[in-house]
Amino acid sequence: MAEDPNDTFARYALGLEYLSLNEIQKATETFEEVRTLDPNYVAVYYQLGKVYELNGDETSARKIYEKGIYVAASHNDTHTKSELEQALNDLL
Repeated sequence: MAEDPNDTFARYALGLEYLSLNEIQKATETFEEVRTLDPNYVAVYYQLGKVYELNGDETSARKIYEKGIYVAASHNDTHTKSELEQALNDLL
């Protein structure tokens, strides 16, 4: 990230590290940065929804999952779309 602060993969990996360390707020902020930098980075929607769930913010989690489903469908990413649909169903 020092070489390229806009590298969404590196930033996403950092968010996963924060999540593994149970630093939920930092993970949330980092995943939001990824979504802002590259709204088509479909993997971030699942993780961002999960951290919102961990924060107890089901409304935001639902919105993120729904947006991710739309993005995944628009990119013909059926696998990620299916995962996001399952996460949304589990939330409901």
